[in-house]
Amino acid sequence: MEKDLQNSLDVLKRGGIILYPTDTIWGIGCDATNQEAVDNILRVKNRQDDKGLLVLIDDPEKLSYFVAEIPEIAWELVTIPDQPLTLVYPGGINLPANVLHSDGSVGIRVTNDIFCRELIHRLGKPLISTSANKSGEPFPSTFADIEEDIKSNVDYIVKWRQNDLSLKNPSSIVKLGLKGEVEIIRPGIPGPEK
Repeated sequence: MEKDLQNSLDVLKRGGIILYPTDTIWGIGCDATNQEAVDNILRVKNRQDDKGLLVLIDDPEKLSYFVAEIPEIAWELVTIPDQPLTLVYPGGINLPANVLHSDGSVGIRVTNDIFCRELIHRLGKPLISTSANKSGEPFPSTFADIEEDIKSNVDYIVKWRQNDLSLKNPSSIVKLGLKGEVEIIRPGIPGPEK
C-alpha cells in the first residue's frame, strides 16, 4: 500500500488523475481543488460539468472549509458508521465551479477507507471520487469490471485491492437543506449478505 500511496501522491500533486479503490466502488480521482484535473476527469467520463462531483475528505472537521453553512443535522448523519453516506450540502466553497452542482451544492463523503484516508491526509486536500465508468454506463462493482478505456485514460492505477472480489455498491446520497430538510437522493443499496 505504501508504494501506491506515494505514486498516487506524486500524480495528484502534478495535477494528474488516478484510478483507486474507495470505501464503496472503484473511483477516478484527483485533487478536488485543481480545476484542470477535474476537467480531465469529466473528459474521461464523458460527463457534463453541471452535475457536480463527489468529494472525499478524511475528517468531519474539514467540512467547514468546503461548505458555507453546515446544517445541524449533518453532524448527526456524518458520524453514522454502518455504511458510506454522501451528504449534499448547499453552498459549496473553496472548490472549482466544475465540482459543484449547477445549484451550487456539493456532495461530500467522510471516508473510512484506510487507503483513502491516508492519501487525503498526506495530500492535504480533498479528493474527487467519481465512479470508474463512462457517464450513463453501469458502475463497476470490482476492479475487473472497469473498462479498458477508463484504465488507459488515467495517469496511475492503484494496485491496492485490485484482487478484492467482494461486490461493492455506491454510497447512499442524502441532500440537506439549510432549515434541516432531508431529501434521499439515492437510498442505501444493500450489498451481499455477510
